[in-house]
Amino acid sequence: MTSHARRSSRDGVLDLYPHVGIGRFKAALADLSVGIRLLPLALTLGWLDIKMRYRGSMLGPFWLTISTAVMVAALGVLYAELFNMVIKDYLPFLALSLVLWGYISTLIGESTTVFANESRLIQSARMPFSLFALQAITRNLLVLAHNAVVVIAVFAIFHVMPHHLWTVLPALALWIVDSVAILLCLGLLGARFRDIPPIVMSLLQVFFFVTPIIWRPELVGTLAGWMLINPFYPLLAIVRAPLLGEMPALLIWEAALAHSAVLIVFAMLVFARFRARIAYWV
Repeated sequence: MTSHARRSSRDGVLDLYPHVGIGRFKAALADLSVGIRLLPLALTLGWLDIKMRYRGSMLGPFWLTISTAVMVAALGVLYAELFNMVIKDYLPFLALSLVLWGYISTLIGESTTVFANESRLIQSARMPFSLFALQAITRNLLVLAHNAVVVIAVFAIFHVMPHHLWTVLPALALWIVDSVAILLCLGLLGARFRDIPPIVMSLLQVFFFVTPIIWRPELVGTLAGWMLINPFYPLLAIVRAPLLGEMPALLIWEAALAHSAVLIVFAMLVFARFRARIAYWV
């Protein structure tokens, strides 16, 4: 091993030496550790992404807020009539669901190209790959914060009071961990297989309709238990329920933790095994 490879192996940032066994996991964990230490840089890069995306726009990212508000109003009136539901109960549910799903779908869609889009930087600088994942999370959290204005407005109009807010913090923490896992996993697969982005986008369209986003889970009756197989439903429910004044069931939390555990383990195995090849694939 050359002296440069030894230094890279020790700091673990961009160690391309072909480790085997536990060495791969040590290098992957070192990458995550350095990425977390560079969190201020990730926050800055995510903020700059938003500024550059809407440079020259008068309203900036609030255009997303306006489009979300229009969609919530249009779909709320239509589906409340179709599902024969009281609009004051349905519209807060729909607004919150669409905003949360917007974060999930956008993050997963961007995850497939998170490394491919940064190919020049990856090939020219020694930076932890986890930094790009944290940058994408920051960018999407900022968009989520802008769209949350719609939810706050709808809640204020219909006098919806959140309860059990102490359960939201661990739920959001789980979302962040899952976000890192999905970005590292799909980002790596998307860098290797360029068919991954269209496949993921097609699957997201399917999950949008089979997940209780525009329809309430009570409508499926006895099939509600089978919805726990859908990984998006429990993850949505643990955040959505307390914000709507409800307490998420223990079974939903168990399903959310189980899906997250599978995702994290799979993402870690993939990232540790193929992390050293990302620079060559992009």
